Amino acid sequence: MGYDLHITRAKHWTDSKNKPIRLPEWLAYFGGDPEMRLDKVAVAKVKGKPVLAYENEGLAVWTAWSKHEPDGNMAWFDYRDGEIVVKNPDEEITAKMKRIAKALKAKVIGDDGESY
Repeated sequence: MGYDLHITRAKHWTDSKNKPIRLPEWLAYFGGDPEMRLDKVAVAKVKGKPVLAYENEGLAVWTAWSKHEPDGNMAWFDYRDGEIVVKNPDEEITAKMKRIAKALKAKVIGDDGESY
């Protein structure tokens, strides 16, 4: 399953819909951060062939992540329900999440409600 970290304005991420980061705010963020790219779709591949696709208007990738591989490993930032979610982030991605949260006047919290 994995563990998610959430960029949210709510006290707990489950309440993000009640104190949302709005999609236009998230989309506007990209104008000031050349390291982020709005892809809107992620495609999983097996042996080079697409097997699964996920599409979301607010789906973005952090292209400056040190482990970024254009045809493989990527740091996906998924906007949904008033928050931005990253699955299983490492320390580098968590630090990027904190910078994004600061710009959006939000915070980073984990699935269990702990602050980062």
